Amino acid sequence: MSTDIARLDLRLRRRSLLGYALGMAAYAFVVVAIYPTFKDDAGLDRFSAQSSTVAALFGASGSLTSPSGWLDANLYGNFLPLVVLLLTIGYGAGCIAGQDEDLTLAMVATLPVSRRGVVLAKFAVMCLQALPVSVATALCVLAGRGFDLPVAAGDLVGVTVGALLLGVDLGALAMLVGAWTGSRGTALGVTSAVAAASYLVSSLAPAVDWLRPARVLSPFYWSVGDGQVADGLGAGSVLALGGVALALLALTVMAFERLDIH
Repeated sequence: MSTDIARLDLRLRRRSLLGYALGMAAYAFVVVAIYPTFKDDAGLDRFSAQSSTVAALFGASGSLTSPSGWLDANLYGNFLPLVVLLLTIGYGAGCIAGQDEDLTLAMVATLPVSRRGVVLAKFAVMCLQALPVSVATALCVLAGRGFDLPVAAGDLVGVTVGALLLGVDLGALAMLVGAWTGSRGTALGVTSAVAAASYLVSSLAPAVDWLRPARVLSPFYWSVGDGQVADGLGAGSVLALGGVALALLALTVMAFERLDIH
């Protein structure tokens, strides 16, 4: 029966997921296709060197004309994580707290499924929210080999998994806050603030010395903010991000079991 809950939630969101995936694929293809126009532009590298803090705000560091620097500045350092988080945080805040506010969660709770089963089903759906856009983006970046934009397949898989895990972690946080408070607005507000702070700490750490120690607390740093496009995703990062997701899932189960459903 928990699979029925998951299928229903996915069915309700299939059009938006398809739209986001197609839109992200189109954007990624444009980023890849225009790279030959800018790969020899020394002005971009001068800008990143002279305005390192400004460049860091947009997720850009190092050479903007290198394949990894180009993809970081235009795709993996900012835009893809933003779209992934829109999907996972939005669903995470709405799947429990939002349904409770809409008075539909009570009907779900009457099904012959434990509250733990309900949370697990919704967590699985939340994980799947990030999959179409991330995979569609990776496939378009692979096409970069035809546009003088080579990226190692292993590194591309790594940064794609990193973007997925980033979405899962913050989506799980939204689920937890929603299950704890019963408020979709609170879940959205708290998680969006955490996501924004995490992004700023990760992106500005290379340019601001006093922020550098704090970057280890940022899921952006562990997923897409530490040169994953060029170097792939390390096993330590996978364990850290996966561990956070499992811990948040366990806390969400506990919170949902105590939630007074309307």
